[in-house]
Amino acid sequence: MGKNIDNIVYSKNVLEFTTVANEYCSFIEKAYKGSQKDFFVKIQKILPLLYLKASLLPELKIISSEGSEKFVSLEEWELINNNIKLLLSDFDTFKEVYDPLMQEEEDSSSVSIAENIADIYQDLKDYVSLYNIGSIEMMNDAICECKNNFKKYWGQRLVNILRPIHHIVYGDKKLNTDVNTETKKRDKNSWNISQQFENLDNDE
Repeated sequence: MGKNIDNIVYSKNVLEFTTVANEYCSFIEKAYKGSQKDFFVKIQKILPLLYLKASLLPELKIISSEGSEKFVSLEEWELINNNIKLLLSDFDTFKEVYDPLMQEEEDSSSVSIAENIADIYQDLKDYVSLYNIGSIEMMNDAICECKNNFKKYWGQRLVNILRPIHHIVYGDKKLNTDVNTETKKRDKNSWNISQQFENLDNDE
């Protein structure tokens, strides 16, 4: 059984998903350094690939009864959310029942792209962190939990934000090609996301 688990957790589909998940997390952590246009062009490409690779993860069963360790704190989630929200500015919100022709209707409920991005990040960062440092059993449980969360939560969030992202990329509204002045100011003060994560870890 142990050998079989080894084969699964290091299988081609798992390794490819882990690579894409890690790329997503790295991109989101550094996205505030780029422009709106850079963000939308890149996220439009990585999200479909992430969905495809997640759908190919094997169906596994949880081994440990203790539950998987969580690595992303509320403060870190808020940091990601705020940075992406600041970057996207007026492009952050979209109508929950998405129709480009109804975007100006005030009575339609709005959803934040940044919040969905942060939710996906949280699940994937927890997964990547556990997969990279865990035993074979922990890796198995990380894969299982990530696949289950994909089915129930972040997979749906991913496809939801793809609709407005598609409309933004191919629409007629101009995206900013400059780095946001607020993020430039933040970067000059060395108050970047990696350092904030380190500060949060040191406070624990």
